[in-house]
Parts: sequence; structure tokens; C-alpha cells
Amino acid sequence: MQKAGGPAFMDRHFPKAAELLQSWDGKEAVEGLALIGVPLSKPSISHSGASFTPGVFRRLLQSYSTYAVEDETELLSSPKLSDMGDIVMHATNVEESYRRIEETVSSLMDANPSCLPIFIGGDHSITYSTLKGLSGKKGTVGVILFDAHHDLRNTEDGGPTNGTPFRRLLEADLLKGENLVQIGIRNYSNSAYYHQYARDQGVTIFSMADVKKQGIAQVMTSAIQYLEDKVDHIYVSVDIDVLDQAFAPGCPAIGPGGMTSDQILEAIHLLGTREKVCGLDMVEIDPTIDFRDMTTRVAVFCLLEFMRGRASM
Repeated sequence: MQKAGGPAFMDRHFPKAAELLQSWDGKEAVEGLALIGVPLSKPSISHSGASFTPGVFRRLLQSYSTYAVEDETELLSSPKLSDMGDIVMHATNVEESYRRIEETVSSLMDANPSCLPIFIGGDHSITYSTLKGLSGKKGTVGVILFDAHHDLRNTEDGGPTNGTPFRRLLEADLLKGENLVQIGIRNYSNSAYYHQYARDQGVTIFSMADVKKQGIAQVMTSAIQYLEDKVDHIYVSVDIDVLDQAFAPGCPAIGPGGMTSDQILEAIHLLGTREKVCGLDMVEIDPTIDFRDMTTRVAVFCLLEFMRGRASM
């Protein structure tokens, strides 16, 4: 007999990435990486089933090994990834769900100060609450955002949605514009008004043209050096729509002209090597419209590459 939900075929010499997950008992202090599901997608401007992503994400860890051949890194030799479970959302009240995210993250971080959370959304509106929950960290926090959009829409026209998290963070003085770096912003995904708003707030913007001309390694070096000189902690937010639609069919806001999966994986691996990174979220994946789980698989690889980066520290 084998554990229910396990892989259909098992090879004793081929450990699966799911073995990296370590169930948390809620008592022992967690040090290192911790996986936290944030299954909220009701505030999405577009129809979204992103609330189903945490479960699919965990299942797909069965599809990959723990070994990186390029630098011969065995992730099983690194500290395991603690699975803290999913934050329980309110069935109908979005504001209550935001409150639950914020309070849960805050209490988890208070009890586990050495924990580095990996949040699996959910739509991008969760970032306001996850980052607010981390606001008790000593010192200033900066953000590196991978996104096709600025996500600086006003809240008057539609309330807090997945298009507003960074506007809300700026207006709540939880984040300074000069401490926000946006990477992958692309044509026909934003308006002139919000692009100018980002500039007025002092946001650093690397468009897709910058990524293509400079290369992702140079963009990341510039972004990291800029923030590390200004802040005490760096939070990373990955909106999967930063990818070209060819690499992310299971995304509500797909479009051409985006990043490749190679580019985002290189960027996330590099961020994994940086001591100041204090948290990471991956959002806007909708498994209900995906093809062969292609989009969630990119997110799983991002996690593994981040872990590989941490293992090299």
C-alpha cells in the first residue's frame, strides 16, 4: 500500500519534489521556507478560478525531482519546506477575507520570525494583505514585482481588486513608491494615466523592452542593487501574467509580448540567493482554464529555483 494521493509510479532512486514538503504541526517554530496557500479570487476583475491553485500546486510537486543537474544541487540536502496549509477565506465577504489573510500572516510571522513565507494565490489582490501582515518586520520593505500591469488602479471605481494592490499599499503608507520596482510592464496592458501615476510616485519601471534589450540578468542586478541600498527587506511578487501567453495559458489576463519561462526562472533563482528577500508570492494562475497544468508548472519550477538559490547561500 502507498499513501493516497501519491505518484502512480515510484522509484526508490528518484525522490519527488513533494518530499520537500513537511507538514507543520502548528507548534514547533518554523525556520526557513514555508508554503502558505491563499485561495482568494473573488476580487478579480476578470473571471478567475485562482482560488484552486494552492491544491493544484501541491499536487504538481509529485511531477518533478529534487535534483538540479546544472550545478548538482540536491534540494533534499537543504532544509525542507514547511507546509503551513491554506488560510481559510470567507465564502462571500471579501473584506473579511483580506482581514483573515493579514491577521493570519501577522500571527504566523510573530510566532515564526525566522520563517520566509511563500504565498500561493489566489489573485493579485492578496498582496496588499500579505505585505500588510509582514509590516511588523523591523526596518523598511521594498518590493520587486513581476507583472504586465502596474496594478495601481483606483479603488473608487470598483473597490479593492486584483488591479489595485500597489495603489492601496502606497496610499496606506505601507510601501513607498521609490521602494517599488516593477519588471515586465508591457504595451497595451496599462493606461497613460496609471503609467504617469507610477512615475509620479517614484516607481522604478523596467518594461518588456528593457528586459529584451538589457537581458534579465542585467535587469535583476540593477533592481536588486538599487533596492538593497535602500531597504532592509525585499518582498517578491510574481504575477504570472508577466509571462507571454505561450508560457501561461492558464492566466486570466494572457497576452503576447511577455517574458519567457526561462527569464522568470533565472530571475527567481537569483532572488533566492539574496539574504534580504523576506517573502514571495505567486498569483493569477487559474487552473480551470489551464492546458495540462502548464501555468502552475512554471510556478512550481519558480519555487524549486528559489530553493536552489537559497541552498547556495
